[in-house]
Amino acid sequence: MPNNKHTPTTIVALSAEPLDVPLLEPFTIATGRVTAARNVLARVRLANGVEGIGEAAPFPPSGGETQETALAAIGGMLPVVEGYDVAQWRTVARRLTASFEHQACARAAVEAAMLDALTRSWGIPLYKYLGGAVSEVETDITIPIESPEHMRDLARRYAERGASVLKIKVGLDVDDDLDRVLAVVEGAPDCDIMLDGNQGYTPTEALDLLRSLAQEDVTPVLFEQPTHRHDLDGLKYVTERAGVPIAADEAVHTAADAIRIARMSAANVINIKLMKSGFSEALDIAAVCRAAHIELMVGAMMESRLGIMASVSLVAGLGGFRYIDLDTPMLLSSDPFLGGYIQRDMVYTLDPAAPGMGVALAELTEEEEEGGEEEEGGEV
Repeated sequence: MPNNKHTPTTIVALSAEPLDVPLLEPFTIATGRVTAARNVLARVRLANGVEGIGEAAPFPPSGGETQETALAAIGGMLPVVEGYDVAQWRTVARRLTASFEHQACARAAVEAAMLDALTRSWGIPLYKYLGGAVSEVETDITIPIESPEHMRDLARRYAERGASVLKIKVGLDVDDDLDRVLAVVEGAPDCDIMLDGNQGYTPTEALDLLRSLAQEDVTPVLFEQPTHRHDLDGLKYVTERAGVPIAADEAVHTAADAIRIARMSAANVINIKLMKSGFSEALDIAAVCRAAHIELMVGAMMESRLGIMASVSLVAGLGGFRYIDLDTPMLLSSDPFLGGYIQRDMVYTLDPAAPGMGVALAELTEEEEEGGEEEEGGEV
């Protein structure tokens, strides 16, 4: 039960609204194709008047959520969170999971908004609240499934922008995917490459692709979720034979999932996404990985600066993430937010003095921009 005595950081209001941002170009992976981010902006208001914000980025093939279900879920969460102090945010997160277990994106947005409001109230950056391990985070950038020629051009363009790691979407057809990967390597020969199957392969197909690449002297630094998320035996089969690190992504939504992967030795790496897990569960997954000597990866759905800043805060707070895939703001046609980080090439640098996540809606900060407080270098 919430404390009957309200504190300055007691939750008094929760709301949600659509957040739609078109992509620069269609984004195709093995499980779907999107042309716009159809996300949700969550707002938590405290008794002291401070407001925190968070983003839900649903992707139906991954978690079964849509913008409509996320809006409805957040709309129903107020009775669960109202009257609680955000200093008890993990208690509130457990309550949300108990009532909205299958609305992970919606829960993630509310958890992020609570943490944003809490750390704004306390006057500290969220990443420092989470540990403050580092203040810079370097991301890869992702190339979707397109024609080999277009993927080659994207690879060249991203390398010129300073990318050192390219993540390549595969998982449709081994022979066609081989041509696509080789085209990317041709376009950016100095970049490391990661493959992301998005559950598209059988175990033997995944190994066939790796063998074919080896014959071309191409070795990925990581192969992410090559097999279906429920086929952990198949994932383990690939991990034991691949000769490159294998990551579990869609197979891990909870700490219990991570424990299952660890016990089976089914993967070398686990990709933590706030949109799959929320903050509280993400911290537990990271703890499992560290105890089991599984490498940490962080990823995202099609999120704007706001959603990515939440994940950047997690990575910078905890430290120790070997693979970082937080590039989606660079794939959007516009940025509805300001602040949070300064971007140079593929590096996000955090402000050690900005409380909370430090992100605000762009249209709400015109006076600040005129006053010279606009961030620098926000675009690549």
